[in-house]
Amino acid sequence: MHQTIRNNFPKLLEWMDEIDDCRKKRSSYELTALLTACLAMYLFKCGSRNAMTDLHDDEQFNENYTKIFKLPLPHPDTVNRVMTKLDDTQIERLKITMVRVLIRRKVFCNQRFQGKYYSVAIDGTGVASFKHHHCSQCLSQTSKNGKTTYSHKVVEAHLVTYNGFSISLATEWIENPADEEYDKQDCERKAFTRIATKLKKAFPQLPIVILGDGLYPYEGFFAICKANDWRYIVTFKEGNLKTVWKTIEEEKIAQPDNKKQEIIIKPDKSIQESQYIWLNDLNYRGYNLNYLECNETITHSPDGKMKSIEYKHFVHISDLSLNEGNIARTNQTGRLRWKIENEGFNTLKNGGYCMKHKYSRTSYLAMKNYHQFMQMASMINQLMVKTVQFKQNFLCVKNHKTLKSLWKDIVAVMQWVSLDKAKLEIISMTRVQSCFIP
Repeated sequence: MHQTIRNNFPKLLEWMDEIDDCRKKRSSYELTALLTACLAMYLFKCGSRNAMTDLHDDEQFNENYTKIFKLPLPHPDTVNRVMTKLDDTQIERLKITMVRVLIRRKVFCNQRFQGKYYSVAIDGTGVASFKHHHCSQCLSQTSKNGKTTYSHKVVEAHLVTYNGFSISLATEWIENPADEEYDKQDCERKAFTRIATKLKKAFPQLPIVILGDGLYPYEGFFAICKANDWRYIVTFKEGNLKTVWKTIEEEKIAQPDNKKQEIIIKPDKSIQESQYIWLNDLNYRGYNLNYLECNETITHSPDGKMKSIEYKHFVHISDLSLNEGNIARTNQTGRLRWKIENEGFNTLKNGGYCMKHKYSRTSYLAMKNYHQFMQMASMINQLMVKTVQFKQNFLCVKNHKTLKSLWKDIVAVMQWVSLDKAKLEIISMTRVQSCFIP
């Protein structure tokens, strides 16, 4: 963990030092120490401020923490007071700076679609829910039985890769729509317009292919992608763009040769058979759309036992021209959208970060700041666990430990072992080439 931070973000503390100190009355802690402590709470997957408080009160943990970060460990309540005042746009800018460094270092270069485009998945998720009105920006939904729930939701833009990365590039909060009921389609589409502006400003030259679910095939989405010179591959459901569906049925008859079959024997000996259909040049209000359909059958026959068959069906719309040579990779790239759900949101909610935990029960601003530090810690931890070195050392042995168990061991070492300061200095000074899982 220490080596990952030093290798990828050697100027992290300098970037933190550039953030405006919002405190009117300075404490004995530098702002950098408070920001680092917030990041560390998620690096160690504490799951709550109370758990971090227990570590703060542990003398050995405190000593080791200071050796690693070369900063004192403030009390989480002190950190929280700062989180309620910090400018969240500056905290997000820190996250963007970290991502830019990774892109400049070409960490994800070999994961690009068609050797050019970075895959960026867009999706919304819930962050916190309340039985009472939390703040003026709460979203509200009333069920059929009259029960009203209040919540906070975000739309995220994540860089997703074939080898499993899901890294936040931009965050847009869905805020109270003028005292109206929360409507997923209306609110998330409006949030996409805002996050698109933020994404283009942060990464103006980055070649991007946008991945989205069935919420995104609409005229406004196509216009935004065209204006920003972005490509897209989005899920296409029946009921979306009815005139396009009518054209598709007609073109399937007119273009019967646009088909391909592919059979793959997977490492677990299961057989994957994919049937592809594609159509090009479907006009929708001046936008050129291309249609991709994949029917997949996976036959499992473990140890020669009775077969089990799994069926999958995928349909996507794209502005990328389709042919026999790129149809399979385009389908695979469109399906990367699930990375934001699984490696992204699911990991943040259930993988130790506890995204839905109320790290601040009263401050909406603090909630937004905690969310950004969670994303930064997730980025650092992914850079660690997705290296070939980590896999060889921890994940290749028979009956290896789970990541959850490994993180418990990390915290245990911090609590029970005095880390060798000289060895930490060697790690800090040694540059290593990280090789990531292909």
